[in-house]
Amino acid sequence: MSPYEFYQVEKKPPIAWVYLNRPEKKNAMNPPAWKETIPIFADLDADKDIRAVIISGRGPCFSAGIDLMAMAQELPELMENEQKGGIKWRLLKKIYALQDTISCIEWCRKPVIAAIHGHCIGAGLDMATACDIRICTSDAVFSLREAAVGFVADVGVLQRIPRIVGQGFARELAYTAKNFDAQSAKEMLLVNAVYDGYDALMAGAAKTAEKISANSPLAVEASKDVLNFCMGKPVDEGLKYVASVSTNIIPSKDLMEAITAFMEKRKPAFTGE
Repeated sequence: MSPYEFYQVEKKPPIAWVYLNRPEKKNAMNPPAWKETIPIFADLDADKDIRAVIISGRGPCFSAGIDLMAMAQELPELMENEQKGGIKWRLLKKIYALQDTISCIEWCRKPVIAAIHGHCIGAGLDMATACDIRICTSDAVFSLREAAVGFVADVGVLQRIPRIVGQGFARELAYTAKNFDAQSAKEMLLVNAVYDGYDALMAGAAKTAEKISANSPLAVEASKDVLNFCMGKPVDEGLKYVASVSTNIIPSKDLMEAITAFMEKRKPAFTGE
């Protein structure tokens, strides 16, 4: 029995599968969806047996986005007739908390793959852009939807998607709130690969996760840390940071294992030590 209401987590070391599990509502993100990610990804981050994570959706799609009616109960400040300072102050803190529930995917040291099928709308796209790698089925439909429903996307997609697809595409998607298909997502580099059908998608996600898991977890996690740090920073600042990280993780048992395995003409068995 899963301890979570919205998500289903299956650990199959070295891979963990996190499913958005509200298929009857097309995985629309209700209050539990926003509260449960932080403990889930904190647990996966701390689990030494897990080396890669795959996020996917149960049922017909990845996610139809935020469940506006359910979330309205969590954000009564939105409906206050008199939008005074104290109300705004409470709402600001709640938005910060919602941002953390997406950012925790990025903070997790394990690489996270988003395996997307069907609709990936609004908050679903927020979640996908916080992942390291995105792949999808040929029937996937995406939308940066928020402008169409009267508010600015405020939990991370506007900060992350320009780094993935560039400013031109990002602004077009944000301003038009249009639907776009898998082929368009591939052309703008939002997704790395497109698969014919859900089964092929999940097999492709597993294959990538297995390749990640075969490498030194120490080196993979350090690479994610450096890549995250360097986004938006000058090359020189990034070089100084990676020099510090490299100095801190070398030498390691993983490095010695790689050298020994090379000499013995076998595959290395990394431990992350």
